[in-house]
Amino acid sequence: MASAPLTRFEGIFPILADDIKKQCIEQYGLPVRVWQWFEKSLSHNALGGKCNRGLSVVDTARLLLERDLTPEEYFHTATLGWMIEFLQAMMLVLDDLMDASSTRRGRPCWYLMPDVGMIAVNDAPMIESAIYILLKKHLRDHPAYVDMVELFHDVSFRIELGQTYDMLVAPQDSAVVNFAGFNQDTYNGIVAYKTAYYSFHLPVALAMLYCGCASPRNMEQAESILVAMGTYFQVQDDYLDNFADPTVLGKVGTDILDGKCSWLAVQALERCNAEQRLLLEENYGRKEAAHERKIKDLYDELKLDEVYAQYEDAKVAEIRQMIDDVDESEGLKKSVFTEFLRKIYKRNK
Repeated sequence: MASAPLTRFEGIFPILADDIKKQCIEQYGLPVRVWQWFEKSLSHNALGGKCNRGLSVVDTARLLLERDLTPEEYFHTATLGWMIEFLQAMMLVLDDLMDASSTRRGRPCWYLMPDVGMIAVNDAPMIESAIYILLKKHLRDHPAYVDMVELFHDVSFRIELGQTYDMLVAPQDSAVVNFAGFNQDTYNGIVAYKTAYYSFHLPVALAMLYCGCASPRNMEQAESILVAMGTYFQVQDDYLDNFADPTVLGKVGTDILDGKCSWLAVQALERCNAEQRLLLEENYGRKEAAHERKIKDLYDELKLDEVYAQYEDAKVAEIRQMIDDVDESEGLKKSVFTEFLRKIYKRNK
């Protein structure tokens, strides 16, 4: 059963979908069947998740203002939250296609749905474009409207750069994984651009812009903490990709099969002996289950679950210290980051 905050947040989606429908049919004069396809794509890819990113805009605004939001403020911040969920949906459609993934949120990936296939390549940017339709309709008169538009463009570009970085380090059409680029610096760079900015920095930055406390100092403080938190989140994701139960996670992990520059692969390379290195080179990135099993067994042999537990303790301590050091004199609140950390600490999916 969905929580009350999630249920209320999900209640905004039909309103926004209707806005897009009117844009397509009434303003553009498109046939109903075009909208019906888009609606099916939007619903499949934007609904069904935990909506943590979207809810974080609402939660952050409430924490910054230190009071309950008015109905208008709730609608505006929830709308901004749904825009992030649309951005996430766009990215996941393309990511699943490039990774040849099979499931997402416990269901077949969009490109595997009947009659979809490569049409998904067009569906993804269509979902992203809806962000700007909604932003113009509902927040055009907000003093920070232009800053919000620019922020979405900036973060979208960062995601695409991160995806490119990821694919260049671990190309999908390569028969052999080149481990030369697998190191902590490369990993941190990919994670910052592909995940941290849109999953952590974007929700808080949008709330700060909406609430009028996006001073340069505040934005700088928020960015440093949230990128660190986003890195921790992605390390969690990489750990869960291998060690979590797929039925709990809602997807089947593919990092090993895809030859990804994952945190576990980087840790294995740092700790392996010559024989284990050879095993990695011969099996990592191969599509057969037997090769994947050998890598999983190696991860167990190297006790990477224990390495992860040590990393988590140290990283969370570092983030908590950064939060303690936040200067609140210009309206930023430590509670924003404490709440974010609470949501992801020790998660299992």
